[in-house]
Amino acid sequence: MNKNEPIIFEAGIKNVEFGENVKVVHPSNIYGCKIGDDSFIGPFVEIQKDVTIGAQTKIQSHSFICELVDIGDRCFIGHGVMFINDLFAKGGPAQGDKTLWKSTKIGNDVSIGSNATILPVSICDKVVIGAGAVVTKDITKSGVYAGNPAKFLKDFEQ
Repeated sequence: MNKNEPIIFEAGIKNVEFGENVKVVHPSNIYGCKIGDDSFIGPFVEIQKDVTIGAQTKIQSHSFICELVDIGDRCFIGHGVMFINDLFAKGGPAQGDKTLWKSTKIGNDVSIGSNATILPVSICDKVVIGAGAVVTKDITKSGVYAGNPAKFLKDFEQ
């Protein structure tokens, strides 16, 4: 036996407030959060504490939802979407200093494409974020956004 054995933590579900008819695919690491009715969580997803996921929201595989994120109802979070709460305000990671973290608020009926990165922002209702976009600023007008940094492209077709 190696005297330098690592401490191993098991991924799993702990202290989660689930709504009705929630589906979770294993393996996932979900803890200390709230997930609304009729939502779906795909495999290899991490949802950290102090996160709220609205009703009828779908989170696809390999997405990371860090602390201080609030996602509305009827949202779609594509594969590999990353939420960020630490902006390296002091030139590097906050090193666990939560006073340096910022929150993110996602409205209702928001779809976020695969591999998008969402910094601490507020996104209004009825927004589509393109795949691979990097959202660095609040979005206050419904419509389609894409790019790095994400920019408004168009209104929805009527």
